[in-house]
Amino acid sequence: MTSQTRDSMIRYGLLVVLAAMVVLFAVLETSFLRVGNVFIILQSVSIVALLALGVTTSMVVGGFDLSIGSVAAASLMASAYAMVVWKLGTVETIFFCLAIGLAVGAVNAFLIVKLRIPDLLATLGMMFLIVGLQLIPTGGRSIASGMQLPSGAIANGSFQPSFLMLGRYRIADVVPVPVVIMIVLAVATWVFLERTRWGRMMYAIGGNEQAARLAGANVSAYKFTAYMISSLYAAIGGILLAARVGRGDVSSGNSLLLDSVAAALIGFAVLGAKKPNAFGTAIGALFVGVLLNGLTMLNAPYYTQDFVKGLVLVLALAFTFGIASRVR
Repeated sequence: MTSQTRDSMIRYGLLVVLAAMVVLFAVLETSFLRVGNVFIILQSVSIVALLALGVTTSMVVGGFDLSIGSVAAASLMASAYAMVVWKLGTVETIFFCLAIGLAVGAVNAFLIVKLRIPDLLATLGMMFLIVGLQLIPTGGRSIASGMQLPSGAIANGSFQPSFLMLGRYRIADVVPVPVVIMIVLAVATWVFLERTRWGRMMYAIGGNEQAARLAGANVSAYKFTAYMISSLYAAIGGILLAARVGRGDVSSGNSLLLDSVAAALIGFAVLGAKKPNAFGTAIGALFVGVLLNGLTMLNAPYYTQDFVKGLVLVLALAFTFGIASRVR
């Protein structure tokens, strides 16, 4: 095998596998490539992709945000509580949830940057804190109209139709709103990280923080930005999830952390990047979505899906950090 062939395999291997997978599923199940199913796949991965973009941003500065799943779940519960219990409108609820996300991001950054707590420990602690905190107002119960609060009062508010449109409306009766939001934020994240000085400085900090500091970079400001973006994206994901399910389900965000981290890590193998990148993360989320949708349409047992996701992740990482490293 020539070096040019190996380089092509490293750069385009995952994309070729994705294309082959689409062809295989299309042959085995003729309805796989129908427009409706394509947008079902995109809608199913949109929230995970948003959280994965947040994780990617924290990875760019050499960190890691384990609290994103709990932030998304807290945003979901906060949306439900604001509408059902406080009877707030759509705009007020959205700003309330975004503020929660930004506040968590600021606390994460403070713990990591100012108190020098390792990123995994700081965000793990925040994860448990938020998971517990979000359950206190409702006594650990899901939020829906007519529920009884711990005080004995009945919550008789409801989700506003304009809020539910964020998760359920389809543009031209085809394109779900979450897909549009995901694409816009993915492009914005890519431009920010790859085409702006601020983004390139964040990559420089992730590559060698000490060198970036000696070069005059305000490392604290860049890290604060990364964790604020990460939590903000998680909050947006929680809002969209609440708008989709139409209730504050305490278990809705259980798998978001692992799925989003998997998408971000698979993205390392896209185009041989071997680093966190927005384009690779979006492809990673799509890869997992296509795989799971195809398996579901082929009636594969549901309990095999986590195994398949783990297998794909392990192979992608082995390819990225094993084979590609040796070639380079």
